[in-house]
Amino acid sequence: MKFGALPLTKLVEQFASLPGIGRKTAQRLAFYILTLTKEQAKEFADAILDAHEKIRYCSVCKNYTDREHCEICEDETRDSSLICVVEDAKDVAAFERTREYRGLYHVLGGLISPMDGIGPDQIFVKELLVRVQSGEVREVIMATNPTVEGEATAMYVGRLLKPFGVRVSRLAYGIPVGSDLEYADEVTLFKALENRSEI
Repeated sequence: MKFGALPLTKLVEQFASLPGIGRKTAQRLAFYILTLTKEQAKEFADAILDAHEKIRYCSVCKNYTDREHCEICEDETRDSSLICVVEDAKDVAAFERTREYRGLYHVLGGLISPMDGIGPDQIFVKELLVRVQSGEVREVIMATNPTVEGEATAMYVGRLLKPFGVRVSRLAYGIPVGSDLEYADEVTLFKALENRSEI
């Protein structure tokens, strides 16, 4: 939908290009931006540019940070013998919200997907192997999503880690809390059975 004013149309298109933002939400955001004062709009734009210029990868785990090492890697109270391998920084944020995991992370920055032209060299696998070679790591938890690419990546990385003598584990998958069995698909039910625990 065109609005007559090219800058407004371009703004809507920029918002609509963001993941998870539909056309209606993009229009709502664009119109909201127009209600801001010039100073507020500048602060918003400056925050985007500032993040884009200053945020980089942690030299250890490849999480986002504005320093050499992220806060998690610098936290000496965390268990450095345990590494949770995730696809991207959003997954780190999800684990941190639980306040239960006290190990370190390794962000792959993607998943192996030959169909999309993404191989092991396009993600941070080598960097993980270097960390494990140090000898301090006793367990690596593969916490990639239960998709074809996530499973393939977990299997590939797991095979590479075997020679180091570390335990390689996979997140358990199954029935979500509060859901009904009748609505679960076959794979979810199978994983729930496979990963059952004693009570």
